[in-house]
Amino acid sequence: MHPGYIYLGIAIVCEVIATSALKASDGFSRLLPSVVTAIGYAAAFYFLSLTLKTIPVGIAYALWSGVGVVLIAIIGVVAFQQRLDLPAYVGLGLIIAGVLVLNLLSKTTSH
Repeated sequence: MHPGYIYLGIAIVCEVIATSALKASDGFSRLLPSVVTAIGYAAAFYFLSLTLKTIPVGIAYALWSGVGVVLIAIIGVVAFQQRLDLPAYVGLGLIIAGVLVLNLLSKTTSH
């Protein structure tokens, strides 16, 4: 697998952890989740910066944000008991479709 995509995967995981911790930090009033948030976002941006050495910024950011949105929505449902309606699921499906099109059909992502 291309190293840029490995770095991108790590960046996405770090961002998802940081965003989940941000919710748990309760407005930065809880120390441990606040620290996890800060470290997670710093790591996410670091690994995103490594990604941008080999993957075009528009493609990397589209994948990072799209996959992150879908994962955070899933975590919201599972961990925070948030409910999504049908239009939300349709929108998430469209995001997933967009990520697949970028990865499988676009020549922009090939190296």
